[in-house]
Amino acid sequence: MPHSTYLPEKMGSASVSPTGRFEAGSFQEFTLTYTAGTYGVDDSGSIKISFRFASDMGRPQFDDPKAANYTTVEASNAAILLVEYDIKRNIRPWDKTLYIKVVRGYLTEGDQITVRFGDRREGSPGIRVQTFCEDAFDFHVFVDAIATYDYVELPEQPVIEIVSGPPVLWKAIQPTQRRIGQSFRLSLKGEDKWGNPSDKCDQCFTLKANLPVTGLPGSVEFKPGEFAVFLEDLSVAEAGDLFIEMVAEDGSVATTSNPLRIVENAELLPYWGDLHGQSGETLGTNSARRYHEFARDKAFLDVNVHQGNDFQITNEFWAHLNELSAEFNEDGSFIVFPGWEWSANTSLGGDRNVLYLNEGGGIYRSSHALVDDRSDIDTDCTRATDLFKALEKEDCIVFAHVGGRYADIKMAHDGRVECSFEAHSAWGTFEWLIEDAFEMGYRFGIHANSDGHKGRSGASHPGAAKFGCYGGLSCMLSPELTRTGIADAWRRRHVYGTTGCRSLLDTRVAFDSPAELFDTDPQLGETGSREVDSAMMGDILRSGDKEVTFSIDVLGTAPIERIEIRNGLETLETFRPFDKSDLGRRIRVLWEGSEYRGRGRETIWDGHAELSGNSFKQLSPINRYNQDKRFDHVRPERVEWTALTTGGFGGFDAVLEDPNDGTLKIDTALVKEEIPVKDIGLDDLVFENGGIRRRVRVFRMPDENPHQALKIERRVKLRDEGDNGLYVCITQEDGHLIWSSPIFIFR
Repeated sequence: MPHSTYLPEKMGSASVSPTGRFEAGSFQEFTLTYTAGTYGVDDSGSIKISFRFASDMGRPQFDDPKAANYTTVEASNAAILLVEYDIKRNIRPWDKTLYIKVVRGYLTEGDQITVRFGDRREGSPGIRVQTFCEDAFDFHVFVDAIATYDYVELPEQPVIEIVSGPPVLWKAIQPTQRRIGQSFRLSLKGEDKWGNPSDKCDQCFTLKANLPVTGLPGSVEFKPGEFAVFLEDLSVAEAGDLFIEMVAEDGSVATTSNPLRIVENAELLPYWGDLHGQSGETLGTNSARRYHEFARDKAFLDVNVHQGNDFQITNEFWAHLNELSAEFNEDGSFIVFPGWEWSANTSLGGDRNVLYLNEGGGIYRSSHALVDDRSDIDTDCTRATDLFKALEKEDCIVFAHVGGRYADIKMAHDGRVECSFEAHSAWGTFEWLIEDAFEMGYRFGIHANSDGHKGRSGASHPGAAKFGCYGGLSCMLSPELTRTGIADAWRRRHVYGTTGCRSLLDTRVAFDSPAELFDTDPQLGETGSREVDSAMMGDILRSGDKEVTFSIDVLGTAPIERIEIRNGLETLETFRPFDKSDLGRRIRVLWEGSEYRGRGRETIWDGHAELSGNSFKQLSPINRYNQDKRFDHVRPERVEWTALTTGGFGGFDAVLEDPNDGTLKIDTALVKEEIPVKDIGLDDLVFENGGIRRRVRVFRMPDENPHQALKIERRVKLRDEGDNGLYVCITQEDGHLIWSSPIFIFR
């Protein structure tokens, strides 16, 4: 890292107490002691105690000794210290920094600065530990002993280990579609309250399936020390939709698996992946090896890709990533592509992700900002147009991403390699990127990934930091689980994305007369074609029909709330599987959207809702992943919350004591409304407040919604000019979204 390397052995030492293993998200007190070295610390010199960008440890505060995260700092020789905390006061990845400056006096060798994180002496519960696991959590100390503001890293850093807590949630994960008699695996795990797979499981469950499953035992036992249980070589001999329940000893259902559809035959099968995240060698957590191990062994993915920021990837680390992808890749079991994230400023094109089909591809960095070896700087591609030109000679796939630097696909795009756009990640939900693509006339796939920084690829809970959403997943429809098969699915746009659920989705178009299906996008050059009478998501076709039949087949992991049927930028219909006569006492209040496209997109929705002339009988939060955020039913008629969104949505369901009486008052900084309860119906009441879809929506739901599987057909008129991009956005009751890739038809 580009800090001074001047005589670190003379800059002092640091230790932390206590050491050992600590539960993620727990409250603790840590005492860090810095002992000055040979040079001491001069008047106006300083030290920095820094934490990784990805860490969501409680923010140190210095004002309230009884509150959480109270932190004190003192010098053993009574020197006067200036103490400040800033989330970006050091070179990445050590962004979050406690800055301690000697403003009067100085330290001599042996003098000490004592920092008590979570000082409990006056009643503080302590500081909240980071919410996710890390083998070596650093209190990373930098010293400016000579008051030059040129910091030296101490040669040895204080380290603790952060581990998972006891399980509070259980997961049962199986494939989403297989053929009759085809073997599959059921993967089981417990997660702690912050979403970490737990090795503190010590329970037995009965397994109940709604279809006969060959090889499924009657029960399963979790033993301490194990993070997961795998049941291999299962199969089903009849067609149907399979659900498997884990039933606890008290008879309650601990969890139900995602659905697995068993079919007689299928040319393509769905495979699930998270194609975007990084490890501690760049901006993330834990090692790249642990990153792939988690994806395979704890998230139960089929496909995984490591994608660190290019300006932090040294040539040595790029070689190591290639070695890891070759080692972990196994046809039919777990597919890994080598990859990296081109991380240019938005003014130069913004974030793009590059996946190579094989090891040995080049890395064409956006810059060498944090790479000291500049010997290959002439290979840098500063602009997106330069990147696409450099990749012409590579066997690769590119997709655009919205993170800190959002992709500007209107500035640059090359459909020969950039074949899809990421609608969702842990950074938020970004349908505006899809709208940009439609406005430009691009033909593309829609997918979602995590861009996880917390070492949890494929099961990327947001924790308690800037990341406001659960990380997404991409589903690739491929004849086989190989690199070639998965890459072909991407290039043909036979993909769909979700906000993290493993729901099954199939969208198709049936033509009245034969249509021409193109092998590749004919806008990009010569291509082959053939006549067909139907098409699937991602296909590009020419048709003489004025109308087509658009069919949607979805099998959700939860009941379906709505299906938006879209043609490009136009929503043709919002379909709900229930009507006004089904509505009951349940209303849904949602807040959503973002401030703008850039880093500061977080929108704060802290507030309350209150009923007059009625009361809340039952309340259930939606998309509440951050346990630090309040959701309190403080009185029968009042609920209070703290919440934020970064493009997606959160909110709550409320079962009312009376279905029609009284008035609902919503009070947030951005939206304040009073709504007669009788006016809340099937259609959304929408209260806008600028930004990007920054608004509150209120509508009514059935008391019970049984519609987890839906098949619908619609006749759709085709526009004469330009593309018809037929796709759907599906909302599940539990808050998850699913996007199909468009079927592109031109006349």
